[in-house]
Amino acid sequence: MTITNPDGLRTMPRPKRIRQVATQPRTDYFKPRGILLRELSEVVLAIEELEALRLADLDDLNQAAGAERMDVSRPTFARILHEARQKVADALVNGKALRIEGGAFEVALRVFRCAACDKEWTMPFGTGRPDRCNACGSVNISRMDGQRSGAGPGRHGFGLGHGRKRGA
Repeated sequence: MTITNPDGLRTMPRPKRIRQVATQPRTDYFKPRGILLRELSEVVLAIEELEALRLADLDDLNQAAGAERMDVSRPTFARILHEARQKVADALVNGKALRIEGGAFEVALRVFRCAACDKEWTMPFGTGRPDRCNACGSVNISRMDGQRSGAGPGRHGFGLGHGRKRGA
């Protein structure tokens, strides 16, 4: 696809930003029962479209939170989600197979550091928090990637300060 700018010159579109997904899908194909595969049309759902569906419809996140998790703008998240819902509806209503593959994505990783031995390692989202350091066995480990779970000053803030009232 090419774009023409106001001067009439042809330019290439900007490359897609890499979207963050928590995990790869467990399965990559769904089809209606009782219909041979060779007789079916297919709809291809990109992995980042599946991630948008998961965040919005399964995890019940609003679009701003989903966009933050995928490292895209809110309008981009809304567009990805809309396209995903159209594709899934097309497959369900019209009896098509749904293949999940491709897209501009990378699996997001969490970074942990051991306070005892300074070893750092990464783990994908959805695998749980490690109990101890693999190198030294210490339980004194912490997240280093800037992502936090739950409320706190680094993510949602406490406004006037934790436990303080206005004017106090």
